[in-house]
Amino acid sequence: MKKLYSEEQIIGFLQEAESGIPVKELCRRHGFSQGSFYLWRSKFGGMSVPDAKRLRELEKENARLKKMLAESLLEQEVTREALRKKW
Repeated sequence: MKKLYSEEQIIGFLQEAESGIPVKELCRRHGFSQGSFYLWRSKFGGMSVPDAKRLRELEKENARLKKMLAESLLEQEVTREALRKKW
């Protein structure tokens, strides 16, 4: 699923809301739901654009490390299974 708004745009929307624009007006103006706004606020509230970019980098690194761990555990299990059959 393609995201309609980038993290930078979302942070801009949140900053607009903090400046005093009513949430309903902000949602109508930019074409997203109030549910999306509150979800974004819970995830990105209080962040700046560099913080969001760093969060994205950390999420990618975390996914890569999880994949490496899973591959390592699988390799260990295969090795153990081969050793059990050998004896």
